[in-house]
Amino acid sequence: PAGTQRQHPNELVNTAKNLLADAQIHYDKYYALPETPGMDEHLADRLEEQYRVYSATLTQMNVLLGQGNLEDMFKQNAEQKQTAMQKVYREWREAQAALTAKGIRDNESDYKRILWILSAVMLLVIAVIISSWIAMRRVLLLPLEEVINHIRAIAAGDLTQPIQAEGKNEMAILARNVQEMQTALANTVGVVREGADTIYTGAGEISAGSNDLSSRTEQQAASLEETAASMEQLTATVKQNADNARQASRLALDASSTAKKGGNVVEGVVRTMDEIATSSSKIAQITNVIDGIAFQTNILALNAAVEAARAGEQGRGFAVVAGEVRTLAQRSAQAAKEIKALIDDSGERVNAGSQLVNEAGATMAEIVNAVTRVTDIMGEIASASDEQSRGIDQVGQAVAEMDRVTQQNASLGEEAAAAAA
Repeated sequence: PAGTQRQHPNELVNTAKNLLADAQIHYDKYYALPETPGMDEHLADRLEEQYRVYSATLTQMNVLLGQGNLEDMFKQNAEQKQTAMQKVYREWREAQAALTAKGIRDNESDYKRILWILSAVMLLVIAVIISSWIAMRRVLLLPLEEVINHIRAIAAGDLTQPIQAEGKNEMAILARNVQEMQTALANTVGVVREGADTIYTGAGEISAGSNDLSSRTEQQAASLEETAASMEQLTATVKQNADNARQASRLALDASSTAKKGGNVVEGVVRTMDEIATSSSKIAQITNVIDGIAFQTNILALNAAVEAARAGEQGRGFAVVAGEVRTLAQRSAQAAKEIKALIDDSGERVNAGSQLVNEAGATMAEIVNAVTRVTDIMGEIASASDEQSRGIDQVGQAVAEMDRVTQQNASLGEEAAAAAA
């Protein structure tokens, strides 16, 4: 029993020691925390002082308990020190509760103030958004819609509508570029129209010259028929040989004059064909200019598309405009190719007409030579009656050849007139 009595206080001492150590650990954690803003520093110091006194008293009591000195242990008056510490602790808790309540009220006030500030900011943001939308519509959307409508008018063939290009922003630059493109297209179309008028006029002149050539050839054929009739009369009677020879000489002279006139007409037709060929070459150059303009316009559209891609969502309108401009450029290039194909075809027809006219000129030269030979023959008939028969045969052959060449010439004249038409 005596050993048991000694063991029981020791267990109490160890338990008390462990509890004091845990209490000290918790107090050290509290002491390491930052001070509460607004807390009375003297109150915190008093609490610490009372805790130190109470903790030292408990430690001393635990030591005395371990020594078995119960009389001195009870003289430590721990209960009074505990009461003093609890009084200071309640004051500290009440101060903490007051600060917490004040903090809650301040937080609620700050929360309401923040709500008002956020509401004001939201209203301000909404006002800024609405103002930005109105400004964007006036600065970007309305000019963009005008440019798109103008491009659609150009695509429909209307090159007379003006476009407003005021300011120095991107929309004004785009509007000026579209206006320059419209002016260039209008000038090019005017030049092409003048070239087409020139071609039409030249073709009319070729047709008129060919018709004139055909008419003169028919007249020449009629004269040759009369010459053949005269030669038949020469064969029937020798008595009228001299008269028929003089008549044939006059007819030959008339035929020579007609042939020379036909040669002049052919030379005029050749010059006209050369002028048409020159006009075709100029129009080909003009189509190259149109193709170059279409290429430059396509580059402009690609640049606008790149800028639109960089601008993101705000550049979607630029992408639409770039697409419209690029479509117009492709249509212009296609039109230039079609015009070039038509000009190439006209050039081939002009070359064919030139070849036919050259052949007609050669034929007219042969006619002139044949008429000259007829004139010589008629002179020989007048000077030598004994060579009448041989001369008549030669004249007959010459007339037959002239009639064949004349028929060919008439056919060529009709073909040239049809080609010019």
